[in-house]
Amino acid sequence: MGEQRVVVAGGGVAGLRVAQQLRAAGWTGYLGVIGAERHLPYNRPPLTKEALWHGVDVEVLKFPMPDAEIDWRLGTRIVSSDLAAKRLTLEGPDGTSEQISFDGLVIATGVGPRRLPLDGPHSWRYTVRTPEDAASLRGRLVDRPRVGVIGGGFVGCEVAAAAATLGCKVTVVEPLSTPLERVAGHAVGAEVQRRHEAHGVRFVLGRTIAAIEGDARGSTGVVLDDGTTLAAEVVVEAVGGVPNTDWLAGQGLNLSDGVLCDRDLHPLAEGGPRRDVVALGDVARFPLDLYGADPLRIEHWQMAGDCAGHAARSLITGLAGAERTDAPFELLPSFWTDQYDTRVQFLGLPSHGIDDVRVLEGDLEDEAVIGYHRQDTLIGLALLGMRRRLLPYRQQLVEGLREACGRGIS
Repeated sequence: MGEQRVVVAGGGVAGLRVAQQLRAAGWTGYLGVIGAERHLPYNRPPLTKEALWHGVDVEVLKFPMPDAEIDWRLGTRIVSSDLAAKRLTLEGPDGTSEQISFDGLVIATGVGPRRLPLDGPHSWRYTVRTPEDAASLRGRLVDRPRVGVIGGGFVGCEVAAAAATLGCKVTVVEPLSTPLERVAGHAVGAEVQRRHEAHGVRFVLGRTIAAIEGDARGSTGVVLDDGTTLAAEVVVEAVGGVPNTDWLAGQGLNLSDGVLCDRDLHPLAEGGPRRDVVALGDVARFPLDLYGADPLRIEHWQMAGDCAGHAARSLITGLAGAERTDAPFELLPSFWTDQYDTRVQFLGLPSHGIDDVRVLEGDLEDEAVIGYHRQDTLIGLALLGMRRRLLPYRQQLVEGLREACGRGIS
């Protein structure tokens, strides 16, 4: 094993965590991590929270680095891959090209910001994906401009909260009937909307953006699909992410929505799973044992750490030509969002149960635990505040899902 090479494609939290877990699982050979950004891995969620409120210090956001003999190749883009030859083509920080070989490959390249096909240059719209993005946006927000946020999901709501806290006049444009509706349902979305409106945020719901207007200085407003123009000197595009898989084109993998994998995180190729490759993080789509056979791609920061050990063991086992014999991988998705002084925590798959939502404890307008059900089975939770109730409800959720796995949840 000592003479083999593992290359991790992706220098974010998924790349860091899987590299750590590879060493912890006994990998003693070469271990390199290729990252497109010039920074060592850092904590990304604060970019739309504290970093916008108080300013960006990437050194504070960086994770402690392990003493694990990892070769970090930062500021380096993966141009293409040849999985049959086990080779990657790279473009370094100075623009030079090189090729590197691998025996095992980890795909952890994450997602980039989704862009809408709108009139008006990208320079008129901000996204928040990197420390540089956050610093650039905060540099505008401190002047208290009128802000138009396109999208009422997690990022859009967090940016709106930060901008309102800084004294900006904020309008959020969302095509659904409430913010967060796609993931949390109408009732929770309406309560999040109420809390935003109490801080002066305006919501334009059931509408989409047709164009962005501006001049030489930047944007001046957004045009809605009904022809209405909303004034906005700063426009933030918060409409999700696009998996970074261009470098895997032509390699026989299913890239229709990220990298399709089996339960052990091996990408599915035309001849079956690639056991010398694993994928994890925002870019991976795979089945969750607690939820059945349908593969899911979940863009949440905690998934990277939760999957890292499983991915590392799958890769080492695959390179050794052995079969995994350990217990089922019972991954339970968990994620959170900070909305002003309230933390909203989610467990499981609330978005799969938004047609049957029940308040299990508390009051939506204060603190509450909300349950999401399918076929009368609890499949997801949202906690508005109530942090001390997280663990007992988590146990209840997992036990119910284990029982339901025997009869299936469709």
